[in-house]
Amino acid sequence: MFIEPLLMSDAHLSHIEKVKQASDALRGSISEGLADEITGSISEDDKALVKFHGMYLQDDRDRREERAEKKLERLYSFMIRLRLPGGFLTADQWLATQNIAGEHATGVIKITTRQTVQLHGLYKSHVKPTIQAFNQASLYSLATCGDINRNVIAAAHPRQSPIHQEIHDFSYKIDQLLLPKTKAYYEIWLDDEKIADKKDEEDPLYQDRYLPRKFKIAIAIPPNNDVDVFGNDLGLIAVIEKGKLQGYNISIGGGLSSTHGNPATYPRLGTVIGFVSGEENILKTIYEVVTIQRDYGNRSDRSLARLKYTVDKMGVDWFKTEIARRTGFVLEKERPFLFTERKDYYGWFQNSDSLWYYTPFIENGRVTDDEKVAMKTALYEIAETRKLNFRFTANQNVILADIQSEDKAAIEKILQKYNIEAYTQSISSIRRNSMACVALSTCPLAFAEAQRYLPSLLSKIEPLLDKYHLQQEDIILRMTGCPNGCARSYIAEIGFIGTSLGKYNLQLGGDHAGMRLNKVFKESLDEDAILQELDVLFAAFAKEKKAGESLGDFALRKQWV
Repeated sequence: MFIEPLLMSDAHLSHIEKVKQASDALRGSISEGLADEITGSISEDDKALVKFHGMYLQDDRDRREERAEKKLERLYSFMIRLRLPGGFLTADQWLATQNIAGEHATGVIKITTRQTVQLHGLYKSHVKPTIQAFNQASLYSLATCGDINRNVIAAAHPRQSPIHQEIHDFSYKIDQLLLPKTKAYYEIWLDDEKIADKKDEEDPLYQDRYLPRKFKIAIAIPPNNDVDVFGNDLGLIAVIEKGKLQGYNISIGGGLSSTHGNPATYPRLGTVIGFVSGEENILKTIYEVVTIQRDYGNRSDRSLARLKYTVDKMGVDWFKTEIARRTGFVLEKERPFLFTERKDYYGWFQNSDSLWYYTPFIENGRVTDDEKVAMKTALYEIAETRKLNFRFTANQNVILADIQSEDKAAIEKILQKYNIEAYTQSISSIRRNSMACVALSTCPLAFAEAQRYLPSLLSKIEPLLDKYHLQQEDIILRMTGCPNGCARSYIAEIGFIGTSLGKYNLQLGGDHAGMRLNKVFKESLDEDAILQELDVLFAAFAKEKKAGESLGDFALRKQWV
């Protein structure tokens, strides 16, 4: 049944919706704000618009009180994120990114959970030079934030399939299909001529409204669900038979954000609605799923504006019918698929094309030099060989990729010089499977610490696992500083979700394949309470688990959640 999209009056639109429509294709007053040297900030409306250009305005929350006492403005800075479909960088682009991070940001490169990198701590005067420097390296930040399709992620490691490259390349085609047509990014940051004929940037997909909220797409290659495909608005699950890609199962309505105290918001895993083959039909399906969300998504309440709420409001059957109406064809019945794991492959592996790949452990995606390991220096020196590429994973790691056999020894020599191989091998299983969002001090949504705190918490959890001889268990553990779900805590076997400074909900029951949400086990625990609870849980698990049973499955069987 066709339902006419509801066109809301201005009175019912959220403020951000009005800002987008009045923005002159995302230009707003960004240029004027950049020129204002009195403040490190920009206007409230431009804070929303600048996200579409790939950045957030933040401030150092550690210094808020100090600066307030001195009657100083907050210490504002920008975070900027790159658009890297499938998470690919050349060696030269890696070198450029490290140099830009040192010149314009904090120097730390942050690998994100969406297979790209972001830099923090850019003062306003450095933003434009940063984007121009990235442009020189053929790197862009357009549409990595905001109410738009974000970075398309794809199965990371080429060992997952001999046709990995074909699937990885498809992420670029999706990316290009869903890019906005506005030229504002090029005018504001790259000094292109202001467009004279607005017809040249008419956008049939996003129009002047863009999407109600962010939109995320992932491509997975079974049996490894390393991208957490069901946590995305739109998921593509590759169906490979006899070494050939047949097409994709399509999943819709995944999304992990929620709001404390608002039961109308919730995490949701995607629903598989069918199978589609043929590149043209696949791209058409993707495009029309986005247009349906554009037309039917909630534009009055941003907390209920993700695709998952549209799917639940309209119904899965209606959604499938509407896709068929817009594409002109009906999705086929889903093809069988099986996920058995979701992890990164650490260490050395050779692919079917005889190229070599090495994945070091990078805790919470922070590429820096510290007392443990000089990772940043090592990766820079490796990039200087120009004998490889870099591939980011959705679990905050980087793969040293596409290395010829004759070049492997040179790369390995540098890894050994900086003790990277020994360091990676020394990391416990639970730390390898851990992940944390940025949280404090820069994220304005964070209630609690995450990436700054999780390493020390893990150092206290590891002895508990040793105590019960569980150190080899492949337990997936994740932490976020708020319920927004950036580190995908809701689909971990052990999830920590910040509720206030030093307090976290302890969530249990996610599975190894990423096909089951966890649930709250105990609320607002401090560190002592967390360790006490885990001590009891690990003791029971060690004593009562069945052969091959994961902690998440055990928690479900014991009805802990």
